[in-house]
Amino acid sequence: MDRTTLTAWLAGLGGAFLIVGGLAWFVIQRTAPPGVDVARAELRRKNLSELQALNARALTTYELLDKNKGLYRIPIRQAMAMTVDLWRDPAAGRADLLARIDKATAKPPEKPNEYE
Repeated sequence: MDRTTLTAWLAGLGGAFLIVGGLAWFVIQRTAPPGVDVARAELRRKNLSELQALNARALTTYELLDKNKGLYRIPIRQAMAMTVDLWRDPAAGRADLLARIDKATAKPPEKPNEYE
């Protein structure tokens, strides 16, 4: 291989690397997510504080969840104490848990089909 052929090969290889590098840079620039600006950061901070307030309320307050089924939300500390008391007898605790599951997931009776 003579000197001009080697130079042409090296120039072609260098050009190919430059083209691939330029295309990679272009793709990275085009697909990069937008930066987090001040407005977006403030929105995220507001959403986080609202979510934390809702979670704190859900963990520390009483609320009626379903009047028909008799489901209530109670504070987590009271629920843990009730669970410890209930599960002192594992058989009674399991029976009560299964009864609560059946009550919470019970479906209303289906209406009879008028065509039957």
